[in-house]
Amino acid sequence: MFSGAISINLDSKGRLAIPTRYRELLSEGLVCTIGLHHSCLMLYPIAQWHQIEQKLAKLSSMIEVERRIARLLLGHATECLMDNAGRILLPMTLRQYAKLDKSIMFVGQSNKFEIWDETIWHEQIAEDIAAIPADIGELSDNLKNLTI
Repeated sequence: MFSGAISINLDSKGRLAIPTRYRELLSEGLVCTIGLHHSCLMLYPIAQWHQIEQKLAKLSSMIEVERRIARLLLGHATECLMDNAGRILLPMTLRQYAKLDKSIMFVGQSNKFEIWDETIWHEQIAEDIAAIPADIGELSDNLKNLTI
C-alpha cells in the first residue's frame, strides 16, 4: 500500500505536507504515535489505527510490558487531520521524541508511514545494511524464502 522514502521539510509550525499521491487515501484521517524501537514516528491511516487499538485493548494491564507498550502507543497517539493544503500538524511532544527539526523523511511501510529526522534516517539505513548477515544460514526462515 505505502512505499518509498520521500524527503520533506517541516514548516516553522511543525506541519508537513503529505505527498500528493497519498492524500486521497489518507483523507479520512490519520493517527500519529511514537516508534517503540527507534526515535521515529508512526503515522497510520485511521482505519489501520482502529485495528491497532483493538489489539492494544486486549493487552493485560496486569502484565508490566503489555501495560507499558499500551501506555506508550496510546498515550502518544494523536489524531492528525489534513488541512486544505494537504498538511498535518505534528505536535511538539512527538516532534521532540523523534528529534524532528526541518528536514525529515516520510517512509512508506506498507500499512503505515514512518517519519524520521533525515540525518537519523540515513544513519539507521547504514546500520540496517551493515546488520544484514552475509551468510544465508543466519537468516530467519521468512527471509530465506523471500524472493525479490
